[in-house]
Amino acid sequence: MKMNNNPINWYPGHMAKTKREIKEKIDLIDIVFEVIDARIPISSKNKDIDNLIKNKPKVLIMTKKDMCDIAKTQKYVKAYQEEGYKVLLLDLINEKNNNKIIEKISPYIEQLNQKRISKGLKPRKIRILVLGIPNVGKSTLINRLVGKKATNIGNKPGITKKLEWIRINDKMELLDTPGILWPKLDNQQIALNLAATTAIKEEVLDIQEVATYIIDKMKKEYPNNINTRYNLDKEKNIIEILDKIGRKIGAIKNQEVDYDKVYKTVIKDLRDGYLGKITFD
Repeated sequence: MKMNNNPINWYPGHMAKTKREIKEKIDLIDIVFEVIDARIPISSKNKDIDNLIKNKPKVLIMTKKDMCDIAKTQKYVKAYQEEGYKVLLLDLINEKNNNKIIEKISPYIEQLNQKRISKGLKPRKIRILVLGIPNVGKSTLINRLVGKKATNIGNKPGITKKLEWIRINDKMELLDTPGILWPKLDNQQIALNLAATTAIKEEVLDIQEVATYIIDKMKKEYPNNINTRYNLDKEKNIIEILDKIGRKIGAIKNQEVDYDKVYKTVIKDLRDGYLGKITFD
């Protein structure tokens, strides 16, 4: 099935506004948390962020460890570390990670306060900027650090709409930001990875294209996962696979396979983890 290779323009107004506001506030910031999705550790990394944050110390936080192909993602962890990033691979849902995060940024905090003391100033709260593309787990990260629900969480991109300061404790506060993408998604595979994992809204890409991309990717890289989920066997071409999935899930209308329902099921199954642990980059 031929993919649409035209660059995708999707840049809601709040994203452009967010970039402007970050530039205005960056001098207030001490440390940056860049949050990316461990299932798509390249596709979910916004190439514009380094330009926004100047030379601020940065920690790369990979979320959704529990949903990724850990062996494959660990290679990206190592690659980013070799590039000089401080990296944390976290499961924010099932594990307590606060101590890991505090431990990672403690050298920065100590350095900053020693610098203030040397100038005759008192230590102050550390200000952390939380950045990332939509739906990578920024709000979940903040809520874990706060210890209660401080921000809205949803499995849709664009839940956070404005910059917001959030107090963590007496020593730390965070500046939460809406997810920001780059204005033109000029790499089709990256765009499809983002759509498959809910970083961009479903209507931005054709649902058929996203679902068939997921099926093709799963058949090539995780065949046991998808074959087990949908009782696939020797089906070779995409139509045979879609028909088999349609019958398996009961997506039949007027004795014909309801392909739209199949597409939606495949996308939802990937997002909900029913196709197993995957890393698509």
